[in-house]
Amino acid sequence: MFRCVLTAAVLVLFAGSAFVHAQKQTIGAAPEASNMKLVGTNDLQARSAYQPTIHHQGDRWIAYIGHHGGTDDVPDPVNPMTGQAEPNGTSIVDVTDPAHPRYLRHLPGQAGKYESGGAQMVRVCDGTGLPKGDPNAVYMLRTFGSEAHEIWNVADPANPVLITRLGGLKDTHKSWWECDTGVAYLVSGAPDWRTRRMTQVYDLSDPAHPQKIRDFGLPGQEPGSTGAVPTELHGPISTGPAGNRVYFGYGTDKAGILQIVDREKLLNGPKEPTPDNLRYPEISRLPMSAFNGAHTTFPMLDMPVAEFAEDKDGKTRDIVMIVDEAILNECGEARQMVWFADVTTETRPMMISSYTVPEAGGQFCQRGGRFGSHSSNESMAPVYYKKMAFIAFFNAGVRALDIRDPYHPREVGYFIPAITQATDKRCIPVEGGERCKVAIQTNNVETDERGYIYIVDRANTGLHILELTGPARAVAGLPKN
Repeated sequence: MFRCVLTAAVLVLFAGSAFVHAQKQTIGAAPEASNMKLVGTNDLQARSAYQPTIHHQGDRWIAYIGHHGGTDDVPDPVNPMTGQAEPNGTSIVDVTDPAHPRYLRHLPGQAGKYESGGAQMVRVCDGTGLPKGDPNAVYMLRTFGSEAHEIWNVADPANPVLITRLGGLKDTHKSWWECDTGVAYLVSGAPDWRTRRMTQVYDLSDPAHPQKIRDFGLPGQEPGSTGAVPTELHGPISTGPAGNRVYFGYGTDKAGILQIVDREKLLNGPKEPTPDNLRYPEISRLPMSAFNGAHTTFPMLDMPVAEFAEDKDGKTRDIVMIVDEAILNECGEARQMVWFADVTTETRPMMISSYTVPEAGGQFCQRGGRFGSHSSNESMAPVYYKKMAFIAFFNAGVRALDIRDPYHPREVGYFIPAITQATDKRCIPVEGGERCKVAIQTNNVETDERGYIYIVDRANTGLHILELTGPARAVAGLPKN
């Protein structure tokens, strides 16, 4: 009895630290949670989900959700709205009432399984914000499997209309779109480049008439180069013309690189992809360990740090949060986690702290599937920006971090959804065959200006809409609920 009481007290005190009850997930069990609660859910037609983007569209809130390709068992899930088997693509969900999300449309993507199909990435801009956009349009930029980028008019989100297609590629992934300028940094696989993923920079200020600005990557990736090929791009995040910086993450799960680039030089400097021209806009780069990559490079500039408030210099710091991606099941690799880099002196960036979910708190290496970080929310809305970060941690769910002191990030909450009948298995090879387990695989996370947190599952468990509770709300400055 004493042990049970003590464990409960520790759980309350530490609010989501290592003291999670270790358990095998079972269908019908309650979610595991601390300082976060479920508001609403949607099964997303049991499609493996990657990127959720939440857009305030008139008086509605719409979630646009990119999907990986299908599975060996179900390559093309049936869309119950049409009765047809459709390759995974983009789910469009009305989340105006987060307790009752309403599925509006599935827009099929490229036929194919896992990373070889679907339409993983999605970004959304209003036509009223784009310099040359149709003010009556809302534009959705998405990948189409490995072969193209597409722009759709989703002013009526239940009835998208294709506007533009940029095809002829060998891969696509995690792009970024500046809605105020229209500049887009499209993660692509140009056929003549020596790497699977690099950057194609486009002016999409008029989505109906895209204009190519340049190709960009690390020297050694460009056409005609020789020798070793540097690690491939995962994705960029731009601060736009005001910040004049683009932060590129390379490496995903190993040999990561944070590259800091002068945006103006990137857009207006010499365009031919020679080694000198590719180096021209680079301010600096921060090489990471061979064990860790850079899936997400999220800038948080001019952050006030309370600990330094009385110091003559350095009261505020420029911080980039770097999130690795775990890619192997059952801890078959080095731990992928979250890193914080101080880039205040841009030419000499340095790591200052890190965060991971303690494995022993949930015996996560034994649960099945991936355990480790994957991505963070990327919204810069004031509700959470520079105060809290939300990290998708696969079978450890989503983790809420207090980042107000980036030198000492602190977990203040978590939510691990329950598995369902739709949750797909994850397998590893063992002697004589394979071992398969079913566990939640929280893949990506995003937030909206209202303060809701949206997580989607790689193993077909759908969308979960969450909100903070208890002490975690105070960290963000939210009213008690």
